[in-house]
Order: sequence, then structure tokens, then C-alpha cells
Amino acid sequence: MDRQYWLKIAGLNLAIAVALGAFGAHGLKKMADSYALQIWDTATLYLFVHGLGLLALGVLAVLGYRIGKIAMTLQVGIIIFSGTLYLMALGLPKWLGAITPIGGTMLIIGWLLLCFMKLPKDNL
Repeated sequence: MDRQYWLKIAGLNLAIAVALGAFGAHGLKKMADSYALQIWDTATLYLFVHGLGLLALGVLAVLGYRIGKIAMTLQVGIIIFSGTLYLMALGLPKWLGAITPIGGTMLIIGWLLLCFMKLPKDNL
């Protein structure tokens, strides 16, 4: 896999976060209630924060660290967590809220994987 892969994925996440944040602030405001806007804002915040986390992991990948499992876990968590919140804010069924914690759990697991990552001695 290209060492810059996760940098590119992070950039894509962050670009999407800006676009969806702008849509929430301008376009969605006209057709959604305050609760839906709050859900949208939460989804965008988590997309931004974890996109920045992926950016940092992408830098580690460029430096030669093996971060694939960590980054993939975070990316899946982003898609499930923020994705279900975005869909609910757009009026899709509220039962999607039962799936959202799976995404949050994936995000937690991803960061814990980083905590317990073994660093090779030659990279210290």
C-alpha cells in the first residue's frame, strides 16, 4: 500500500467535513429542526476530530510505522458513527441510533490500538 494512502484518506475526510459542515450551517438550517442540527453538528465534529487523527496516523505511515489496522478501525468508526448521525439528521429512521454506538466503539478501539502499538526499536 502507498505510504501516503492514509494522508489521502485523511484529506478526503477533512474535505467532506468542511463540505458537510457548511451544508449543515447553511442548507440544512432551512429544513431541519434544532435537534437535527445538533445531531449534524456532532457528526461533523467527530468527522473533523478523527480526520485529524487519521492525518497524524498518515504522517506516521509516511515515516514507516505500521498503522493500517489502527487507521482502518478509525475509518470504519467514522463512517458508522458520523454516517448514521448524518442520516438521522436528514430524517431517516431513528433506529439508526442503535447502530451509532458501534461506530463510537470502533473509534475507541482504534485509539486504544494506538496506545498499545509496539514501536520497533530502530524507529526510536
